[in-house]
Amino acid sequence: MTKIIDAVSIVMTCGDEIFAIQRQNFLKAFPGYWAPPGGKVEEKDEDFFLVHPLTEGLNPKLFGAAVREGKEELGVDLREEISSGRIERVDFLGLAITPDFNPYRFATHFFRFHFNVKVPFLIDTNEAQKADWQTCSELMKSYEEGKILAVPPVIKLIQTLGENPDVRKMDDLNFDYDHTKYVPYIENVKGIVQIMPLSHTLPPASRTNAFLIGGILLDPSPRDDAEYEKFKNTLARFSFSKILLTHHHPDHHERSTRLAFEFNVPMLMSQDTHDRLTKIIPNYFDEVEVIIVKDGDVVTRWLGHDVLVYEVPGHDRGQIALADQTMSWFIAGDLFQGVGTVVIGDDEGDMAEYFRTLEKVIALNPRVVFPSHGIGLGGTNILQTTLDHRRARENQIMTMSQKGMTVDQMLEEIYQGVNKALWPYARKNIVKHLVKLKDEKKIV
Repeated sequence: MTKIIDAVSIVMTCGDEIFAIQRQNFLKAFPGYWAPPGGKVEEKDEDFFLVHPLTEGLNPKLFGAAVREGKEELGVDLREEISSGRIERVDFLGLAITPDFNPYRFATHFFRFHFNVKVPFLIDTNEAQKADWQTCSELMKSYEEGKILAVPPVIKLIQTLGENPDVRKMDDLNFDYDHTKYVPYIENVKGIVQIMPLSHTLPPASRTNAFLIGGILLDPSPRDDAEYEKFKNTLARFSFSKILLTHHHPDHHERSTRLAFEFNVPMLMSQDTHDRLTKIIPNYFDEVEVIIVKDGDVVTRWLGHDVLVYEVPGHDRGQIALADQTMSWFIAGDLFQGVGTVVIGDDEGDMAEYFRTLEKVIALNPRVVFPSHGIGLGGTNILQTTLDHRRARENQIMTMSQKGMTVDQMLEEIYQGVNKALWPYARKNIVKHLVKLKDEKKIV
């Protein structure tokens, strides 16, 4: 079970405004997300507690963590602001626990500090790329226009404060759903609904994202009949008119033709994906309409913008991606993993193409990238990190090859700390690196 880490969120308000930051894209947890400042609770945070009528009944360690984070991220001592009278109210708004589909889980305690005057803050640029006072209505407008990446509790917080600036308690900050009847879904960017059924994917991931955008459903792949029924129950809250497959791997299409048949909708995919699937399962598409799409095709609209197909080979020769014309977001599929590592294997995988595709998407510079496994991330830092890792691994493999080491010897040395159940997939990556190196005449 994933460890749940205690954290605090410092909700600072003044009049009808809230102080919010956009986290740096290079951060490991929630890069590019808009949120109030805050961070993890640490040992001895209770040392920062202030005994005062406004703090009566508050947890000393959690309140102390808010004080410490305020000093570190904002250069402000919340205790001094309380003592001076510039903070006139302190409320514990509520608790939000990150759902179990996220690899990084936090129990975030939301504290509200209501100021009667806007105080100057010294922003830590290692944490925040943007920081400003804004009305909650302005922030919600930015979210509705698809300009903000935020987790559901923060969206709920902004919405609630916008409707009722005097709220002192929020009981519904948690993301909640009946897991016996539904699968989880989130909408961290407006108009992009990320539905997360359990699928037959590779560990450590357990779910494959199915996205709903402008009436198109991407990659529905519930792992069994029970999950399929829960997936359909969740879909009943929305509407869709087409199903699009990004590529032919099972954890991206299982039960998709059954869904297309039941809902009487066509299926979109690349020619390569269609050919591979019909070769594996000859009658797979007999009862559904298939539409072949290619690079540059417009398949739907998102918030008034065209959504285009991008060919992104490497992991799978026929893999396609979707992005809106403004590059507000890019659904990258299996180009990177929010959970686990991308496998480049078998005849559909090509390491040289994979490198070129990563370079292509990095150059496009989308504001948010979505993986098939994990949540959306701000910027392209994760793609650059993935590319840098693969380049470093390739140099390591080249050196080992020049020393005369075999593939299995490389596997044992490189992946000695990795679960051996994953070694067959790691071996495929090594082989594909060697093919690329030989084609480039860097090894013989």
